[in-house]
This record gives sequence, C-alpha cells and structure tokens, in this order.
Amino acid sequence: MKRTLKTMLFTLLLMISMMSCNKEEIFTEPIIDNEEETPIDTEDTDDDDDDYNATTPCDFTLDNLDPNTTVIIDCILDLGGGTVNLPANVTIDFEGGDIINGTLNFGDNGVIDGHLLNSTLTVSGSNPQLKDPTFNFDPKRWGIVEGATTSDIAWENNKILESAMFRAKELGVTTFKIDAIDAYFEGSRPTPPETNYYPHREAVNIPSDFNLVMTDNSHLRIQPATTSTEELDNGAIFSIRDEDNVTVTGGVLHGDRKVRYFSPNDNGLEGSHLFYIQSGRNVTLDGIKFIDGSKGGLSISSIGFTTTPGYNPTRNLKVYNCEFINIRRMSIALTDGRDILIEGCTFTDTAQPDANADGGEVGYAINVEAGRIRDANGTLIEQEKATDIIIRGNTETGSRGGSISVHIGQNVTIEDNDLETQVAYTYTNGTKIINNRFHGAQSSSNYAVFATGDGDTVYNNEIAGNIIKDYSSGIILNSNDIDVHDNVISGGTIGIQLSKTINSQVYSNNITASYAGISVSNTWLNNVEIKGNEISAGSLNMSFSHSNNEPEHASYSVTVTENIFKTSEKVSFSNVNGITFSNNDVAGIQIGNSTNLTISENTIRPTDFDGIRLYEGHTNISLLNNTIYEPTGADRFVCVNNSSQNPSEVTDTGNTCN
Repeated sequence: MKRTLKTMLFTLLLMISMMSCNKEEIFTEPIIDNEEETPIDTEDTDDDDDDYNATTPCDFTLDNLDPNTTVIIDCILDLGGGTVNLPANVTIDFEGGDIINGTLNFGDNGVIDGHLLNSTLTVSGSNPQLKDPTFNFDPKRWGIVEGATTSDIAWENNKILESAMFRAKELGVTTFKIDAIDAYFEGSRPTPPETNYYPHREAVNIPSDFNLVMTDNSHLRIQPATTSTEELDNGAIFSIRDEDNVTVTGGVLHGDRKVRYFSPNDNGLEGSHLFYIQSGRNVTLDGIKFIDGSKGGLSISSIGFTTTPGYNPTRNLKVYNCEFINIRRMSIALTDGRDILIEGCTFTDTAQPDANADGGEVGYAINVEAGRIRDANGTLIEQEKATDIIIRGNTETGSRGGSISVHIGQNVTIEDNDLETQVAYTYTNGTKIINNRFHGAQSSSNYAVFATGDGDTVYNNEIAGNIIKDYSSGIILNSNDIDVHDNVISGGTIGIQLSKTINSQVYSNNITASYAGISVSNTWLNNVEIKGNEISAGSLNMSFSHSNNEPEHASYSVTVTENIFKTSEKVSFSNVNGITFSNNDVAGIQIGNSTNLTISENTIRPTDFDGIRLYEGHTNISLLNNTIYEPTGADRFVCVNNSSQNPSEVTDTGNTCN
C-alpha cells in the first residue's frame, strides 16, 4: 500500500478525532555512540524475525514518487532485479513488509528503515541514510549459512558479514548488533583477483567509526583445516586493520584447536587466531569470549616496520573483560603498538596440550615481543615497538609457560592481577610488576617472577608490592638496574634468588621460606644492595656461595645492610668475594674460603652455634664493631670462632661479646 503525505495527514486527523490511545513512535532518539551497550533483549519484538510478517505482494510500485514522500512497506515489494530511482527527501519506512531483488537509488536526503535491508536489496544514490543509526543484523536475511558447512560456504559467510557492516556504515549506521548466530567463517585464502594471501585482510574486517555489539548467543567459529591439503595458517574470524574508533562488545569466538589438522612438522606455529588488530587506533574490545584458538586468541601488531614509510602503529587499544579459554601458544600476542590497556580479563589453560596437539611454542597467556635487530655496526634497530602498556586487574590460571612475558617491550606495567603462574621479562626498560597476587599451583610453581636480560636496553625496572605464595622461588633476578621492594613472599623454598645482577636494589621485602630467604649461588653480582628486609627462613636466612670468584669480578661489590632475620638460623658466606654485611640483626654468621668480606656493626644473637665462625682459608676478612651475644646453646659455642687456615687474614676489631 502506498501512502502519500496527504493520505497520512488525513489519517492522523482521523486518529485524533477518534481519540485513539495508540501512540506510534514517530520519532526516536539516536543512540549516543559512546554510551554503554547492553545485551540485546531477545524478547523485544522490534528485533524478532516475526517483524517480517507480510506475505502479500504489494499492489504498488516506487516508480514516479513525488519528492518529500514517506512510503510505508507492509507487504512484499519485489523490484524484479531492476533499479528504482527515487526523488529527493523520500523516506521508506517499515511496517512488517520487505523490499527484495533490486536497487533503490535515492535522491538527496533519502532515508530507509534498517529493517528493510537484506542481501538482495542494494541501496545507492546521494548519500542515503538509515532511519536509526543502530542496525540489527539478521543472519537469515543476509544469506549467512549457519552450522557446520563447507570451506566455500564459510568463505562466503566472511564476505557477507563484512559487506553488511561496510554497507551499513555507508548508510550512517554507528552501532551494528548481532544476537543469535552460529556460523563458520573461512579466512585461509585470498579474495580474487588477489593471489597473495594476507590473513589480516581475509578475516571479517570491521570498519572505522563503528560499534559491533554481540551477545552470548553470538557464536562465530573459524572454519577448521581438516586435511593436509588445506592451508596450515588459517587467518582469523575478525580483523581491525588500519581503522579508527572501533568498539567490539560481546560475542563468542571459537577456534579449531580440538579438531583441525596439524602437520607432523608443525613447529608450534600452525593454526589460526581468532582476532587480528593491525594498525588499529582508538579500539576497544569488551566482553568477548575467545575459545580454542589453534594459533592464538588475539594478535596485536602494526602494518610495516618503524623504519618503513607509512608505518602507523596500533595505538590506544583497550581490551576489557574478555575471556581466553584453552588457547594454543598465546592468548594475546603483542608485537607492535603503544598506549595499550588489558584489564579485567581472564586467562584459563593457555598453551596446555590436548588430545589433538601440543600447546605450541611460547606458552604464555600474554606475550609482549617486539622485533628488533642489530646492524653490522652493532646499532640497535627497533623494527617493531611495543611500549606504554598496562596489564591490570586480570586473572590467570593454568598457563603452561606462564602468565605474562615481556620479552621485548618498554614501559609495561603489570599491576593488580591474580596470577597462578609466572611473570617474566627479558629485554625491557621502565617495566613495573607491582601489587599483584601470585598463588602458585602444584603444576606450575617454580617461580613467580623471573627478571632476566642484560645490555643497554635493560634498565629502570621494578618488582614491588606483590604477594607471592607457594612457589619454589618467589623472585629470580638475573638482570640490570632493577628495584625489588615491599614484596611479601611465603610458602616457598627460597624467597629471592639473585644471579648475574648489577646496579640493583632489594629492599623492604618480607620473606618466609623453608630453606633460604635470599640465595646467591654460582654467579656474580655487582653494585647490588640488599637492605631492610625481614626474613624468616628454615635453614639459612641468607646464603651466598661460589660467587664473584673470577678475576674479572675482583672489584665487584655487594652490600647487605639493615636486614632483620627473625628466625634463629645463620647467614652463610662460602667461596664468595666482595660483600659488606653491616647493621643487620642476625642469629649467626659463618664464613668459609672467602675474600674481601666486611662484617661490621651487626647485632648477632646466636643459639646453638657460634656468633661468627670462620673456616677454611680466607683473604682480607674484616670483623668490625659487631655486638655479639654469647650463644645460648652448648658451652663449645663462642662469640667468634676463628678456625681459619690463615687467621692473619682476619681483622677482628671492636667486637663485643655480651
């Protein structure tokens, strides 16, 4: 039925005269782009398939309309494959009908209700717009094939969904909603006429200035590679590539790691991701579930390299409240980008092997690893750059390798997370591991934090305020220029292990350990201060052995000062060089075969051993101004027991025995 403007005015006057209480919503407020999205109410009749209830063919056409006309579609209008040219200011409204099989070519200021869009209708013309900037995508109206299907059909699904989003954006849509869908998508081959394969392009790309909103009813699945003849690198479901101002909310993305074919020569790199972000800017992912990715969950990178023209990094990316479950290799791989926030996400069983395949390489829930090289002259070239990253308020359990690795990155803050496995860094500066809660599991309890890496790119790092429970070693240091302070470590064998560490401080930590609070063994340290820690250990409060012994270590120094040792266990120095131990409160000290040690101004309260005991040979040992209480055990123990093979190398001055 065709309703002209005069007809509609007459109808309106008639309705007023009859005092009808049926108020149609003539005008609706557009949804503000940045408002909080809520899940689609599947009981809302505005979004139900039953809205399309017309079965009767229309008894009118859209030919020869007058300008400024509104046409209500409550029947089936078949355009017969033709094109209808519309004048200016025409509005096509929806009331249960449909327009199919043709093209509407709008004049200026044309408007069409989004309910009428479908795969057989093309909308063109002079910048036509949708009536409402929020569009509800019905997969059935667009030709999406749901359920298990062939690679060809899954590939068509890719094109349909991507095309629908870009077409909707051209019509002024800012929010694109998908509720119930369960379909496969194929991203493993190039789109003709392209012959080269670019996985970021072949996923379902999301346009700029766009909000994609899905629900827990939205299940999108990667088409699995099931034979050796198919591609071994399968791309992803979604991609944001060189786009700005994109938000993706909700949805469940399913990978194929349980069913895909992995070749016998797989080096851990085969499979598919679920989501690519490549040079995405001002992007937010919120509440997405990533499940069973066979190569990974989310891959974050940039187009080109920092040294190439046109490089434009991923910037201002936020990943909120997402779930990553049973992802192979890495849940999030970040190789290039800056100003990135990962917050409130959960990571479960990353890189664990299953019946179909091993867990792949790397094995961390989050891996920050920018690419870089040194040229023939040794100059560092950062081909990729990952910097200014915050990983905050997340929960991780069951990762095979660890929770977070900053292999190569800068200014990374790892804060306020609940973690079951370890955090590690290698080549980084400005990285802070602060105020996290680590609770080791039986299967992954070697260490909570491993700080390693050396050279001129490793400096100004910090491990502070963490609560660490039930790891064999709480923190392992093997690095440069790091502050480790105010951590509470308990339930392990060793609190803090130091190895090959320089220009660093370990202070104000509270450590409880079954063997040693702090341990240094078979290594070297230089310009390291261990200060103001409280330590309760079951065997040795501190243990230094076989360290700084090589000729190149002769001038190396370690300062241990103002620590409080709360159990009646000793501090041990064996085969070490270059340590000053001063102003500590300790139960006892033993020194064997050591060089260049100064033990000064300590308060020593021995029980069943000597206050200070020296054994084997020594060089340049100074015992200065220590306050030693007589041992409370057997009479054979004394304040200072100098059993050194060369006692003349021991200076004993100003010590008191109380």
